[in-house]
Amino acid sequence: MFFFSFFFLFLYKMSLFFTFGVKASLLPPAMPYIKTPQKNEPLTRQLDVKSQKCGLRHTVYSPTGNEYTGEWQDNKKHGKGTQIWRTSGAIYNGEWKFGKYDGYGTYSELLPETNKYVRKYCGTWKNGKKHGEGTFSYSNSDVYEGEWSEGQRSGWGKIYYKNGDIYEGEWMRDKCHGQGIIQFANGNWYEGAWQYGKRNGDGKFYYSDKGQLYKGLWVDGVAKCGTLTDCGRDNAPMPTKYPIPKVLWMQS
Repeated sequence: MFFFSFFFLFLYKMSLFFTFGVKASLLPPAMPYIKTPQKNEPLTRQLDVKSQKCGLRHTVYSPTGNEYTGEWQDNKKHGKGTQIWRTSGAIYNGEWKFGKYDGYGTYSELLPETNKYVRKYCGTWKNGKKHGEGTFSYSNSDVYEGEWSEGQRSGWGKIYYKNGDIYEGEWMRDKCHGQGIIQFANGNWYEGAWQYGKRNGDGKFYYSDKGQLYKGLWVDGVAKCGTLTDCGRDNAPMPTKYPIPKVLWMQS
């Protein structure tokens, strides 16, 4: 019994040898593996990859000395952040989108004579330009409140001039254009149509010093055809010597 068990075990091992041995001998030789050397990128590229900014970061200084503190995305200012310019001292605080002002933000400038900041613009931005609703203070003390489009006054807005005049109405490409009314500091006012910053079309002009009202057509700021009537003449500081006579239509 022991002999037969040993004999069958011997045959099983021999079959395994011939089966795998013969098959292995028939296989083609394996291709040699050649390890290619790894290419090292330039040091500047490696540092640039490591310095890719994303998310909230501490203050980052540019080579020109400007400072930015805020959020980043894909190595660009994106989200909320504050930029300080070294040369002018100006500050922008608000929302960014891929490196440009976009959303709500304020822009302030530093006055050298007083060393104090003055807010120049407060409102919405788009693609780095004033766009939407916002208030802008000019260097000559004029103040505009209203709508903007691509950095220009466009839409409905109101401006307070330094001399006391106030205009409220429609704008296009930084000029009064459409319907609007201007109240002059001396009490005069005009209400009507505008084109490219001048009175053009139908409009009314009130002369407060004389107590007279003109209604008619305007061309490039000049009254061309209309009617002039007394309006509040008794309370005017400098009325005309004689009132304007009324015109009566007589039937023949």
